[in-house]
Amino acid sequence: MKQSYSYDWLGTTFPIIQAPMAGVQDSALAIAVSKAGGLGSLPCAMLGVDEIAHQVSLIKKGTTGPFNLNFFCHEAVEYSESKHQQWRELLKPYFDEFSGAYDASIKSVSRVPFNHDIADVIEGFVPPVISFHFGLPEKALLKRIKSWGCKILSSATTIEEAIWLEEMGVDGIIAQGVEAGGHRGMFLSNDISTQMGLSSLLPQIVDRVRIPVIAAGGVCDARSIDAALALGASAVQVGTAYLLCHEVNTSRFHRDALKGEKANHTALTNVFTGKPARGISNRVMKELGYMSDGVPAFPYASMEMAQLKSLAEKQGLGDFSSLWSGQNASACQEISAFELTQQLVKNMRNKPLNGSF
Repeated sequence: MKQSYSYDWLGTTFPIIQAPMAGVQDSALAIAVSKAGGLGSLPCAMLGVDEIAHQVSLIKKGTTGPFNLNFFCHEAVEYSESKHQQWRELLKPYFDEFSGAYDASIKSVSRVPFNHDIADVIEGFVPPVISFHFGLPEKALLKRIKSWGCKILSSATTIEEAIWLEEMGVDGIIAQGVEAGGHRGMFLSNDISTQMGLSSLLPQIVDRVRIPVIAAGGVCDARSIDAALALGASAVQVGTAYLLCHEVNTSRFHRDALKGEKANHTALTNVFTGKPARGISNRVMKELGYMSDGVPAFPYASMEMAQLKSLAEKQGLGDFSSLWSGQNASACQEISAFELTQQLVKNMRNKPLNGSF
């Protein structure tokens, strides 16, 4: 098992990557973390190409530190009207409860896989790091990105996924333990019984690959960072701990849940988007079943759920909101992300040596 504090592959001062969290953050969080010596990340999967360019421009202006652009690369599937008709019938009692009607004219989705149009936009920015969720883009796109000289990371939720990613030529693997909040990066299997806790997954991946491994899932404070590094990680990815920071756009429903007893109850669910993701348990997850067979394919399920979310939140309810969170929200603090990042490093038992990771 390997442990190292000497890698310069990320170009950061500290071995901390801020997890990209689509829907609750923009460039402000990435800038704060990069300024503090970590690797700030911008989630781009829910942004149009013009907004991606705008946010990356803000990062370039806001920090001289390295940053990461994160994209989804799920396989696009066809929209199924029959599946959605069944899904709407299942959801109709909720629309009736809120005296609302589903707007069937909305056919667009907010999550698109990485493509050449996006690559055209970001190529001129020469991003230092690009990370992917749900595998990797097709070979021609991957070859194009490699030609830019940026570091490429991707998430693995199983040993098999990690081995596949190494064979495809990534520079680092994000070992995503089942504790992690938000979408699982699963791409070789849909079987959630394959999903392991970080302390089991991480050392097994470290033993099977020859490239740096980043630990993600339940990493929220100095103790968990120390533990991940001791298990062989070259860096850690921290997400949930940042959700109450000043630079994050977390909704009041999300913030209230994170600060209360509800945060102790999280589960994997597919009811919001069609793919398994960990969030704080709420009414719709319980009543529909955390993993429902009736959910349309990713990301189309979000069309109906987004409308229900809007109706419920207008009545002051977060019962239909995706409150993404990992299993450990205890380290969430209402402080700046810069301060939180520095705090994480200050309290580490094994301080990083001078130099870059």
